[in-house]
Amino acid sequence: MSHNSFGRVFRFTTWGESHGPALGAVVDGCPPGLALTETDIQPFLDKRRPGTSRFTTQRREPDAVRILSGTFEGRTTGTPISLMIENVDQRSKDYSEVAVAYRPGHADYAYDAKYGFRDYRGGGRSSARETAARVAAGAVARVVIPEVAIRAYLVELGGDAIDPAAFDDAEIDRNPFFCPDAAAAARWEAIVDGARKAGSSVGAVVECVSTGVPAGWGAPLYAKLDSELAAALMSINAVKGVEIGDGFAAARLTGEQNADPMRPGDGAPAFLANHAGGVAGGISTGQPVVVRVALKPTSSILTPVETIGRDGASAEIATKGRHDPCVGIRAAPVVEAMVALVLADQKLLHRAQTGR
Repeated sequence: MSHNSFGRVFRFTTWGESHGPALGAVVDGCPPGLALTETDIQPFLDKRRPGTSRFTTQRREPDAVRILSGTFEGRTTGTPISLMIENVDQRSKDYSEVAVAYRPGHADYAYDAKYGFRDYRGGGRSSARETAARVAAGAVARVVIPEVAIRAYLVELGGDAIDPAAFDDAEIDRNPFFCPDAAAAARWEAIVDGARKAGSSVGAVVECVSTGVPAGWGAPLYAKLDSELAAALMSINAVKGVEIGDGFAAARLTGEQNADPMRPGDGAPAFLANHAGGVAGGISTGQPVVVRVALKPTSSILTPVETIGRDGASAEIATKGRHDPCVGIRAAPVVEAMVALVLADQKLLHRAQTGR
């Protein structure tokens, strides 16, 4: 399988499967001399870790990361950083039916069509379990961009959106949904419980805001900051849409409504709006970089769905096992990680081209 790597100067490769002995990442291009230990990485993995509430999969994984190379005496050496996370709670027997029939909406058929062979245990590389390696790599990226603060949270679940007027940053860490609206989080409990009891699933929308990104990161054409972000975020399992700034809503505005007016500021423009999401012409403007990600409902559900078997015959499948009724709940740390990986890469690209 090709294309398991992402990035240009700051580059990472993930490896491993959902039900293999371990998974991980190799990060290449990290500058030397940066402070990095497992304790810098583990908090981000803990946020993504399964089994932390009744609203996520009950697979119990400690997701304890080990740094195997690339550091010495707590600092990066400039050589490849190898990260490993062991799998300890696999139940491959739950996937006996998936071995002979395809889950509609999942990658089962597409993998078979491409390779003629697939790891059906949890979906192998197509499992959201792979994102643990991205979160570990993203934690390394954060030490490259200490000037940037990255914050992701859910703004919609099961078609129910937050009230922007009720946004409370402190609330994001007080509920299992990474939701900034306490009233919405309470409603979402019933939505997710209902989906689980019905043997179904729901989708979600994650918003991510990065502050402290200086003006100048990105490129005008084929390494646009927004195109790199879109590619990174679309690579996350279950993501079906990405918006930068106002996104599709910008198509319903007039030119003067969509403009981000500027006034003289203290050494930099003072923007009066941020419809562009902090990116203009593929280059950061110094405003907060704002992205939104739409995640589809989890494909592995207990409700029987019409499908076909590997032999091409008609079949029906209900996926057993432990699955997230809303994969978007644990996606916020993954979105943050991918944004961090892109921004670290763009910072080093900018330094390489401009010397600053």
